[in-house]
Parts: sequence; C-alpha cells; structure tokens
Amino acid sequence: MSPVLAGVLQLLALIAALALAYRPLGDHMARVYTSTKHLRVEKWMYKATGADPDAEMRWTAYLRGVLAFSAAGVLFLYLLQRLQGSLPGSLGFRSIDPDQAFNTAASFVANTNWQSYSGEQAMGHVVQTAGLAVQNFVSAAVGIAVAVALVRGFARSRTGELGNFWADLVRGVVRILLPISVLGALVLVACGVLQNFSGIHGVGQFLGGTQLWNGGAIATQEVIKLLGTNGGGYFNANSAHPFENPGPFSNLFEVFLILVIPFALTRTFGKMVGSVRQGYAILATMATIWLGFTALMMWTEFHHGGPAFDLAGGATEGKETRFGIGGSSIFAVATTLTSTGAVNSFHSSYTGFGGGIELLGMQLGEIAPGGVGSGLYGMLVMAVIAVFIAGLMVGRTPEYLGKKIGTREIKLAACYILITPALVLGFTAVSMALPTPKNSMLNSGAHGFSEVLYAFTSGANNNGSAFGGLSADTTWFNTTIGLAMLLGRFLPMVFVLALAGSLAGQTPIPKTAGTLRTEKPLFTGLLAGAIMIITGLTYFPALALGPLAEGLAS
Repeated sequence: MSPVLAGVLQLLALIAALALAYRPLGDHMARVYTSTKHLRVEKWMYKATGADPDAEMRWTAYLRGVLAFSAAGVLFLYLLQRLQGSLPGSLGFRSIDPDQAFNTAASFVANTNWQSYSGEQAMGHVVQTAGLAVQNFVSAAVGIAVAVALVRGFARSRTGELGNFWADLVRGVVRILLPISVLGALVLVACGVLQNFSGIHGVGQFLGGTQLWNGGAIATQEVIKLLGTNGGGYFNANSAHPFENPGPFSNLFEVFLILVIPFALTRTFGKMVGSVRQGYAILATMATIWLGFTALMMWTEFHHGGPAFDLAGGATEGKETRFGIGGSSIFAVATTLTSTGAVNSFHSSYTGFGGGIELLGMQLGEIAPGGVGSGLYGMLVMAVIAVFIAGLMVGRTPEYLGKKIGTREIKLAACYILITPALVLGFTAVSMALPTPKNSMLNSGAHGFSEVLYAFTSGANNNGSAFGGLSADTTWFNTTIGLAMLLGRFLPMVFVLALAGSLAGQTPIPKTAGTLRTEKPLFTGLLAGAIMIITGLTYFPALALGPLAEGLAS
C-alpha cells in the first residue's frame, strides 16, 4: 500500500468515527446543559463549596465565576510547582523556578499547555496528577461552560440570565469529560500506553551510559490532554513518545479524541437553539476548513519537490516512521486547528508551506473545529460578523437566530476578533526588536522569524504546540508567553459573555422574506469566506516574512 493511500484511508476512517459519535454525543451534551436535575455526587460538590446550582447568573456574575475560579487555579498550580521539592512523589526533582512556574500555571489554567520544560525531567507524580491533570479537566470544562452561556444567549429572550457557571463547570467534568476519559484511558492502556506510579529506572546501555525513564499515570493524562484539547505531554516528545502514542491505531484514536467534542458541540448548539439545521451549517463550515487544511497539508508534505523528498517518498524529516507522513499530517492539522497543541511530529521540520498551514490554522482563531467550547463560541462570533457583512451588502439590519445584531453586538464581536492578533503581532514585534530574545532563535532568516511568530501565535490562541528551535525557557519568553496565554484566554471570554448577555436580553425578531437563511449552504460559504479573508488581511504580512518566504525559496 502506498503511503498516500494509507493516509487517505486513515482520514476516511477518522471521518467515519466522528460521524458515528456526532449525534449521540451532541444530544447527550445538550441534555446535560438543559437538565434541571443534579446527580448525587454533584450535590455533594455544591454543598462542599457552598454553591447554589439553581441560581441564575447574569453575564457579569458568570464572568466573575470564570475569572475567580481560574485565578484560584493559577495560584494553586503555581504554589504546587514551587513546593515540589518538599512534596512526596517528586521523584527527586527540585522545585520549579518562579518564571517557569508562572508560565506553566498560566498555560494549564488557560487550556494552552505550552511547556518550556521537559516533563520527564522536571515534574513529579504529584504535580503531574494533582496539578496538571486536574487543570486539564477543569480548564476544558470552563471553555464548554462559556460556549453554553453564549448558546443560551441566542436561545433565550427578554432576560439577562445565562445559567449558573458552577453547575455548568461541574456537569462538564462529571457528566462529559470524566466518563469519556475513563473509557478512553482503557483504550490507550490496551494500545500500550503506560499507567503506573513507578520511579526513575534504567532501561539499558546507550552510547556508554544508562538510559533513564520514569513511568507515571500517563494514559489518564494523555486521554484528557486530547479530549479537553489541552495538549501538554507527560514527556517532552509529547505524542511522538511511544509511552504516550505507541502505534498507528493509538495515533488515529488520539486524533479522534481531539476532534470529537468540538465537532459534536455543533449538534448541541442546534438542539439548544431549537434548530439542528443551524448546527449543521456551523458543522459544515468547520468541516470544510478542516478537510481543506488536511488535504493541503498532505499534498505539500507528500509532493514537495526535490530529489531527497522524491527518494524518501515525501518530507519525512521530523516525522515518526510509526505514523508516516499521512498520520503526522492529519495529527498536525487537527492539533493546530484546535486549541490542543499536542504533537506527534516536529513542526519545525515540515516544509515551508506546511509550517505556514500550521500557523494559519491557529491564526484562524482555532475554530475549525477549535477547542472544546472555545471553537464553538469563536465560530458563533464569526457568524455574527458574517451576517453583519451580509447586512451591509443588501442594506438590511443584520440578524442571527432571531436576534438583532446592533452596534453593541458588533463592537463586542470586533473586539473579540482583534484582541488575539494584537497580542500575537505585538509580542512578536517587540521580541524581534529587542536583542536578547533573538538569541533564543536556533535559526536565522525566515525560519527563525517563524519560530518566534509560532510561539506567540500558539500562546495567545491557547494552542500550546511549539514550532521547535526556539529556546523558550528564558525569563523573557516565560513571562511574555505566560501573559499572552492569560490575556488570549480570558479577554475574549469577557467579550463573549457580554455578547451573550446582550443577546439574551433582546426580544426575538420574526422571520421575514428578507431574512438571511443562516442554515443554508450560501451562509456556510459566506462564513468560511469571511473567516479566511479576515485572517488573511490580519496576518498576511507576518506570514509573508516567515513561512511563505521560506516556502517560495525552497
């Protein structure tokens, strides 16, 4: 079987698995967030924390809950790392330095999981399980909760209430993420992923020395790092490490975990607003972009010119032979079009155009299908922008799902789409202007610029993957990328929740003959076009200096 055919068959199998899970998972999540009943374990959690799960919140109260919970998470994870040297199960590792502890705490709470350290050489069992793995669950649940709050804004009318953050948070963990993670961890263990609490031990003699490996609760962390679109690996090699991703089947299953909730949330959206066809329109937009990016990535990695590439059957540098070019390309697109950041190959070794595809996937806002929750609310904000553009073209007041898109709504949507590019381009420009940050670049020229651009794109978009080559464990990058991750995560949430509150307080507008049919293919094309044009106009100069220049020169 040719490598190209193998890659295509893997893609078709993945699409089939996602299609089978789409309806049942989407319907289940809709029931979770519309139910008025509480499970017994949930009641215990509410009682222990003093939360009233039945109290409705306006957008300001909902936002305070999100920010307070996340701030407490940053503080707890920071202290846990700073005290690691005194904790049991530390495997002899010292406490984490202040700048790196801040960077890691911000990273995992912001659902970014950017790692400027080698996991197997820095983090003990307590930090990995009680700190990082816990944040993998709750940060993902926060993202879903904010998306559900925006959906309620479209579904409700003449009220500013968006539900209860604490109930949405607990339900997301208990009823969605935890059950799927248990089943997924069993599958990964069956594939050969490690699950233990062993210490550091030697496994053989290599180049005159003993190779030291440490075990850990890897399968349970691996499954939620992917399911929750987190991405932080137990090992520095991340999902390229055989202890995290042993073979082709586990690789395909891990890609499935990355994509299943973001795609299924479009079904949840359709059910909650009372029109599954609206959900299908959003799904079609996401799927079109995802498939287009995957096809482009496979084409550029399989057929890039040059005698070395021809002999190897494609751009094989930096890719695991266990997965091949096809499996690596599918994984790379999935992880950069979502806020996952897990990697099973070395992104810096992709062709110039391949690296550009990875960058552009994040710069779209990671909305195709995006992170758990963040992908849906990002796409819905872009839908608001799209109907506004359509309204300008026909001279009609824009509306979406029966809600008028007025001055306040479009200002909030505009702030949402501008904040992340401002962070990415601003931090990149400053880093390139100062002498010290440039010393962290392994390469010069276009590729070196791409290393810095990729780092801040990954951080501000809450992706967490690294291009490679950039020595990011410095005070400058730990601090600036940490700030980019926090601001890139929580500032957009402010605008999303404010938009949700504004929509929920409106009176529905009845449909007329001039109403834009947002469930039709025409709107899907308009939405996809608006996303690509807005992103292209925003990032094209930076992309031209980096991956495009490198790709044209090769």
